[in-house]
Amino acid sequence: MKSFALTATLAVFSANAAWAADPVQQHNSNAVWFENWIGLSNASMVVAAPNGKITEIFAKSGTPVFELKPGEAQDGVYRYELRAATEEKQEIVNPVDNGRGEMQTEAFVPFYRTGAFFVERGVIVTPEQIEESDG
Repeated sequence: MKSFALTATLAVFSANAAWAADPVQQHNSNAVWFENWIGLSNASMVVAAPNGKITEIFAKSGTPVFELKPGEAQDGVYRYELRAATEEKQEIVNPVDNGRGEMQTEAFVPFYRTGAFFVERGVIVTPEQIEESDG
């Protein structure tokens, strides 16, 4: 019975660790960032503007924040890729000895997400707020 309770407890904690890395996109009128940034580090956010300009933001700890530059913002869809390292480790199946110290046998499990946000009249808007006007 004790082993069943221990197994169930470990399963719950393992599931919680997997669910912890679930950032939620947030924005105000000129910036995009993520909340619920638990257990993630070394984040890279690559943003593609409607004109094709690529911007890369790196944050060693904490969430990366993309900010629109006043006067340079273009209306349209901005797409992003978000990559980060989780606290969870996995075994490296075929480790390589690169001569830089001890051979690594584990690596951090990566987190990856893509998404988009919308800019209208130079400010970031929620899609439901976009209204088309006649003429």
